[in-house]
Amino acid sequence: MRLRGLTAMLLFAALPVFADDVEISGYVSAQNRYFVQQELDSRQHGNYVSLAAEPEFYLEKNAGNDVFRFKPFVRLDQYDSKRTHADVREASWLHVSGNSEWLVGVSKEYWGVTESVHLVDIINQTDLVENPDGEQKLGQPMLKFSTVQDWGIVDLFVMPWFRERTFAGKEGRPRSSPRVDSSLTEYDSGSEQHHVDVAARWINSYGDWDIGLSGFYGTSRDPDFIPKVKSSGEVVLAPFYPVIGQIGLDIQATKGDWLWKLETIYRNGQGEENYIAADAGFEYTLVGVAGTQADVGLLLEYLYDDRSKSIVSPFDDDIFAGMRLTLNDAQSTELLFGVVQDRHESSRFFNLEASRRLGESFVLSIQGRFWNNIARDDPLYSLRDDDYIEIDLKRYF
Repeated sequence: MRLRGLTAMLLFAALPVFADDVEISGYVSAQNRYFVQQELDSRQHGNYVSLAAEPEFYLEKNAGNDVFRFKPFVRLDQYDSKRTHADVREASWLHVSGNSEWLVGVSKEYWGVTESVHLVDIINQTDLVENPDGEQKLGQPMLKFSTVQDWGIVDLFVMPWFRERTFAGKEGRPRSSPRVDSSLTEYDSGSEQHHVDVAARWINSYGDWDIGLSGFYGTSRDPDFIPKVKSSGEVVLAPFYPVIGQIGLDIQATKGDWLWKLETIYRNGQGEENYIAADAGFEYTLVGVAGTQADVGLLLEYLYDDRSKSIVSPFDDDIFAGMRLTLNDAQSTELLFGVVQDRHESSRFFNLEASRRLGESFVLSIQGRFWNNIARDDPLYSLRDDDYIEIDLKRYF
């Protein structure tokens, strides 16, 4: 990627000039994924060990009005050549002038309020080999302008380069079957990765209500998949990235111990018909459970997509229920458990995330992903035997 690479090199080359002012932080990690069931493909494995690092270089100048940030990421995986990858998560210059900000370079932007899916979040591409939950993102080259007014905050984006989604390789797991072959990627736009995407978002608060309204036009971060037969006879899925338009709305209302949440989108260009998708629900927090300092959050959301499940969406009419435990202890112990249940079929997905700080510099995280009774017409059916437990130990510096 020429723009991303050039920006990263310029920023990295400038850092030694200000070496005394640069703040360095980040982490290194060792991770193990253990798969509970036998693999469906003989090329896959039951256990994967990997190492990762994500340092961050941070520099402020001109009384904080200019901020330079450089955050590379790299992972080395035992078996999956596609999960062995590197990325520039951030390589940006932020300039503040009065009530406005300009950002140029590679950065990450998060939109949304709900827990189970993130419908309105569309700026950054998903780094799927990092985590199937879709929350890990690739850095996005962009020019961003923000202004703060009495009537809200407006963000404007111009994105001159598209990032393809990452997918597991032949030996990777979890992955779809047939596997996705990114070498066969196709685009709706003749400009392919050079298509210039644009986006805008307005956010404001009205008492207990936080409201965001967004618009996007450009290459979809969610590819469609076209079955193809390779010369070897293997059937694979070729990603196809259409040009789409999307309008998004996210709302969060804070009412005492209740958080009421909504994300909804209207999208055209992704398939033959326009569609609407939504995620709505709440989180209720029980503060100081049983006289302790621990808090328990109860989550419930409804997921809707008016497309046919057999096409692309596994969450067209589903219920998400979960619990978040925060011990509020010195070790910052947290646990999140949730299940997504299809309202009309047996398909369900379980998710477990837990973390605890060890000493001053280490954090131990455990994740579990479990697919249960997945229906044959469900897009998640090929993951039915990919249940896994992941242990990750990070050393922060």
